[in-house]
Amino acid sequence: MKMTRREMFKFSGLGVATATLGLGATSHSTLLSAAQKPSKQRSPYAMKKLFHGVCYYPELWPIAEIDRDIQEMLKLGINVVRMGEFSWSTTEPEQGKISLDLFTMVMDKCHAAGIDVIMCTPTATPPIWLTHGHPERCFKDENGVIMSHGARQHASYEHPEVQKACFTIIKAMAKEFGQHPALIGWQIDNEMKAHVAEDFSDAAVANWHQWLKNRFGRIEKLNDAWGTHMWSQHYQRFEQVPAPVKTPFLHSASLSTAYKMFCRESIADFMKAQSDILNQYSAAPVTHNDNPAFNIHHERSMQALDFASFDAYPSSEQWAALVFRSDMYRSAIPGRPFWLMETSVAHNGWLGNHHTLHPKGFLAAESALIYSLGGEGFSYWLWRQQRSGAELPHSAIMSSWFQPSVGYSQVKQVDESRQQLEPLLVNSTVQGAAIGITYSDHARAMIETEGLDKRQGFPRRYRDVVAMWHSYIMDLGYHRDVRFENAALDGLQVLITPAMPYVSEDFMQRTLAFVEQGGVWLVGPVTGTRGKEHTVPTTAGLGLLDKFAGVNTEFVVPLTDTGSKGTAFGITAELSGWCAAMQVKSGTQVIGRIDDGAAAERAFITQRKIGKGHIVVLGVQPFGDNAQAMIDAVLQHCIELAKVKGHYQVSQGTIVAPRVEADGRILWIVTNMNGEGGELTLPNGGTDALTGKAIASGTLSIEPFLWRAVYPKIKE
Repeated sequence: MKMTRREMFKFSGLGVATATLGLGATSHSTLLSAAQKPSKQRSPYAMKKLFHGVCYYPELWPIAEIDRDIQEMLKLGINVVRMGEFSWSTTEPEQGKISLDLFTMVMDKCHAAGIDVIMCTPTATPPIWLTHGHPERCFKDENGVIMSHGARQHASYEHPEVQKACFTIIKAMAKEFGQHPALIGWQIDNEMKAHVAEDFSDAAVANWHQWLKNRFGRIEKLNDAWGTHMWSQHYQRFEQVPAPVKTPFLHSASLSTAYKMFCRESIADFMKAQSDILNQYSAAPVTHNDNPAFNIHHERSMQALDFASFDAYPSSEQWAALVFRSDMYRSAIPGRPFWLMETSVAHNGWLGNHHTLHPKGFLAAESALIYSLGGEGFSYWLWRQQRSGAELPHSAIMSSWFQPSVGYSQVKQVDESRQQLEPLLVNSTVQGAAIGITYSDHARAMIETEGLDKRQGFPRRYRDVVAMWHSYIMDLGYHRDVRFENAALDGLQVLITPAMPYVSEDFMQRTLAFVEQGGVWLVGPVTGTRGKEHTVPTTAGLGLLDKFAGVNTEFVVPLTDTGSKGTAFGITAELSGWCAAMQVKSGTQVIGRIDDGAAAERAFITQRKIGKGHIVVLGVQPFGDNAQAMIDAVLQHCIELAKVKGHYQVSQGTIVAPRVEADGRILWIVTNMNGEGGELTLPNGGTDALTGKAIASGTLSIEPFLWRAVYPKIKE
């Protein structure tokens, strides 16, 4: 069901005129959302095999050793290499003098050996001729420090000469490699904005002013939306609007958040421009090795891509990050499997630093988890240990002196596991999740401008808050998705939206349609507390949410370190962070009430029925000894309201990846990730998918860092 704007407000019991007034002055402008941009047209895709890959740098080693590299790769079951992302100085040592012969030869050799290739655009590391003597082409931070040549990501992608040079080398590569039989995909850049955030170069500021003009049209609209008479920040023309560089105190929230969004949208558009060039000369799909930590607009960047991929370098204790990212990037481009493009063979490292060595078996467990949760490719960084540069301590499959590294045997184990999994996974797809968690790039920018609870132990970064809620669902034993703000809600029964300060009209409309059809929307703390331009709502404490949730937010108050407690579901817990202290209107239930302190007797959990579904508002974060019990109770309540099925009775540290075969048969890949071994309860028994042997009802043991493939018997 798609409700019109008029129907949405009618649905809430409001007239259109009243509702329009309720939006306030911020309705003039909008941060350009991914939903407002045309989607990339993608062809239907069916996975045919699992890729086992490695990042390869033939430009760094003698040409005579390439054949030896390839033969060693074949011994390990490596069937794809990714290369080229740092090769610009090799392929264009002087401006305009481009030679791609080395990589053509390597691709020829790979193809002859049956190894596929993902070719990368080399824009992360421009050659010296592009920036030497041209500081205006370099990235500048908020303190006015200009980055120099010597590492990577030092050039300003906002500068027209930098863009021109990038597009020239990309076009040459697309024409040279676009039809090569070894090519199966392209990677744009490398870990875009991993080391730098907002660009404050002159070129960036000029583009910022144009972005504001396109967005507001007239300077009066910007002034109105941002409330710029505060501290005499009122502007007469767009060129006067500063970038949020260093100031004696703080810039306005509106300015700071908007600049973050400008920079991140601009980078996503730069990625789209690269993709468009590649698409002119090649039908091979395009990706980018993303990570939630990178300073880009993740949702918008997907418009440049045909499939999602990400990098992850977790220690064995950080395995939950792999589940979170798999659930996020699996949902990023529906219908297409994702890739883990980079992970360490044995440990991560750079100058003066190294991480803990992986325990034996962890790498194979990591690969099984990635493949079973929807990954098509699993790739290592890197093939041969760097002999020079900044990442000398990083592990690799082969040492600099070309001996098998400490992780060599583990790579063999990964390939053995891949060969067992491949026939099961190519004949199945990941089962749709009933529970989703919202990820918003706009919310991330707002929370970076205005932080959350500063109490020790509470996540301070937006992505960690989303990951925290993801872990709650994972630990309860439910399959889950992480969905972008503008993603469809198809298949979901429960939607959890934590820490999204601004709830747009579009998001509200789609979510209310979801609720009316029977969905349960759990609105998490902080959600709705700000307007779209990072101002405070002037009509209600939670903006539109007050009306649709049937509450009156009397005030929003910080409860951190106040000792305030609340009770819900018979559980009393301390409350922390910003609290929406609510009174309910007719038709809305109080589920949790604040016991004491400044907000005593107000509701902090409410529930309202709309159509066949419900909106549940959690107005503050439980904290302390009983916090997890209360959060689990809230989640179980929502899950029961929505009648979600598919609960897995599995020990923590062991993950069930539910899949569906072409004939509808359910397959579970169960992987132990904590290295302690795990248990899965099969109430009705099942069948071992590898051996065909029956599994009796009861408890199935999963050995440390190993996996089992099970066809469960499921009673209707």
